[in-house]
Amino acid sequence: MDYSRGFLLAITFAVFQAGFPFFGAMLGIACKSLIESIDHWIAFGLLLIVGGKMIIDGIRNREDDTTLDVSKFLVICTLAIATSIDAFVVGIGLGMEYNWFQMLMIVAIVGIITFGTSMCGIYLGLRNLPVNERWATIIAGLVLIGLGTKTLMEHLIM
Repeated sequence: MDYSRGFLLAITFAVFQAGFPFFGAMLGIACKSLIESIDHWIAFGLLLIVGGKMIIDGIRNREDDTTLDVSKFLVICTLAIATSIDAFVVGIGLGMEYNWFQMLMIVAIVGIITFGTSMCGIYLGLRNLPVNERWATIIAGLVLIGLGTKTLMEHLIM
């Protein structure tokens, strides 16, 4: 992969990571009255499941023998969708919690950060700088569980 293909990958990931929570927020706004009383439990449960799976995957540290050709745009879009599904769920909570301006700011920040971190990952990958995938996956899972716990605690304490 070269930098131009990496740029396309980073843009695609950023668009999906920002777009999915936006559409999730629209669903959250539409369903707010139906799930408002249990939204914190839903967020906690989903983040616990996703974070727990990441931790288990990091501990197992199995080598994946699947090779994806990221030079194909369809593969990039498929990866962007797969990594953005949880952002849709987060977006549902955004729609129930924040006003339109706040939600749009959050979505824009998510897109910008996703682009930046994707470009950093591409740079590190092209430089062959080692990143311990096992520990990165475990830490990411712990962060998600922490966010879910924080969300739950905020609603239970209030």
